[in-house]
Formats: sequence, structure tokens, C-alpha cells
Amino acid sequence: DAYGKSKLAGEQALAIAAADAGLEPVILRPPMVYGPGAKGNFLALMKLCQAAPPLPFSAVDNRRSIIYLGNLVDAIGRCLTADGAAGETYFVRDGEDLSTPALIRHVARALGRPALLFPAPKSLIRLAGLLTGKSEAVRRLLDSLQMDDEKIRRQLGWTPPWDVVQGLKETAVWFTSGKRV
Repeated sequence: DAYGKSKLAGEQALAIAAADAGLEPVILRPPMVYGPGAKGNFLALMKLCQAAPPLPFSAVDNRRSIIYLGNLVDAIGRCLTADGAAGETYFVRDGEDLSTPALIRHVARALGRPALLFPAPKSLIRLAGLLTGKSEAVRRLLDSLQMDDEKIRRQLGWTPPWDVVQGLKETAVWFTSGKRV
């Protein structure tokens, strides 16, 4: 999509600028980032789970990689201090890829809310997205996007210090504090 293309263009511009300056950048490619301060699609998901309406996603069988902000910061720190990171590109993730219904259940549980899920055909959900102008958000809810972070784990010995449940709990504490900007 356009967002992914702009990120790739940024990486390419960084590579040119770094080469001109004699630098060896490290590129991290995170999936959707969540945590205190979350915005965009993840904040919308938090608000939806807080409201706890019945949602038509129980039959969705996808897998999506995500990363908690604390894990991303930890990976950045590892890249800054580890030998061999210079000039490399790494995918990073929490380590547990979740389906949309599993993510909704985890978020709802972290918020102390019920997750009311029922099955609906993907075609009907996609049509609803089209009619409401939310096709891109619906695509992200239905499609898979998994990353392989084996390279950073193997080369730098990195493992995420927080698991999904811990990360979502911290995110829920922030979300329910009302200190959202």
C-alpha cells in the first residue's frame, strides 16, 4: 500500500544519505506497534473493545505480527550496542502472531471487558468496509501479515522482554487512565 511504499522510499533515501556520509545504518521493520501512546488502528481497536459491541470476526483465521512499544525500544537498544548490527535490516515482533479474534480477546481481557464475537462471511465484512469507506482498516483486520524475526534473534541474540499479555496490560493501563492525547 502507499504507506509501505513510503517506508521503503524512506529506507532507500536513508541508504543513499548514509553511503554519502560513510555511515552504516540499521533498519528495523516493525509491524503494528502498540503500547502507551498508541494511535491509529490500534487505538481504534482499543476504543472498540472498550465499547464491547458484538463483532463479526470469530471466523477470521488470519495471523498478524505486532510489537509492544517496550519491545521495539529494547530492539533499538540492542541494535545500538551489538556488534554486527551496522548495515543490517531486521524485522522485529513480539514473537506470538495473533488472529484478529485472538487479538480482540486479549485486548478486551486487558481492559476487563467481554469480547462478544460472532461469525460473518469475509465477503460481507469487506462489503461493509467498502460501504463505510473503511476498506483498508477491514483489510488489516481480515488479512494476514506475519514477519520473520529470526535474523535479529540469531545475529544479535535479541528476544522481546515483554510478551503480548504483558504488553497489552500496560497498554490498557495507559488507555484507561484517560491520559490520551
